[in-house]
Amino acid sequence: MNTQFITDTEGKKVSVVIPINDYKDLMEDVADLASVAERRNDDRISLEDVKNNLIKDGLLPG
Repeated sequence: MNTQFITDTEGKKVSVVIPINDYKDLMEDVADLASVAERRNDDRISLEDVKNNLIKDGLLPG
């Protein structure tokens, strides 16, 4: 990551500039973390049930 910092007159970092692709990757990570946080209290489903549902829906071979 080619990061650049913008400083004030005292040399204190006040802003950062990063390449757009790095920014997009970071925003994707933030969105993923938000999804995890929103679903923290959702009911759980077993792996076996997930597999059975995927088979039933034709998304996995039976």
